[in-house]
Amino acid sequence: MREFRAAVEARDAEAFDGLLADDVTFTSPVAFKPYEGRHITAAILRGVLRVFDDFRYVREINDDDDHALVFEAAVGGKKITGCDFIHVNADGKIDDFMVMVRPLSAAQALSEAMGAQFPSIVEDATAAAEAEAQGEAGDGSKG
Repeated sequence: MREFRAAVEARDAEAFDGLLADDVTFTSPVAFKPYEGRHITAAILRGVLRVFDDFRYVREINDDDDHALVFEAAVGGKKITGCDFIHVNADGKIDDFMVMVRPLSAAQALSEAMGAQFPSIVEDATAAAEAEAQGEAGDGSKG
């Protein structure tokens, strides 16, 4: 989990994208339905980095393939505390990523901020998937 934490703290989107499994499931603290896949998860994480101010991890809990990273940040002027619950698969890639946040007022501010970001998040994820598909088609391989 050190690699993921370091990538997020450095705001290195390329690095944390490389740590996600293709079939990762991302469960948002403000959306009902989980998001499936590396491209949308990476795009959401990039969006979060755009809306969070003063982001920092303050605690880390590790248990074999399960990890919890407690964070603090601000969004829309509200202090937010949250936790990234992460599971890694046998290849060491993140295959399950769930976020929980508090208090309610900060979760609402996060929901509003991410809602405003969502059109660019979807565009970002779609462009990444298309670029990867074109790369695979161009080199004749499937992954």
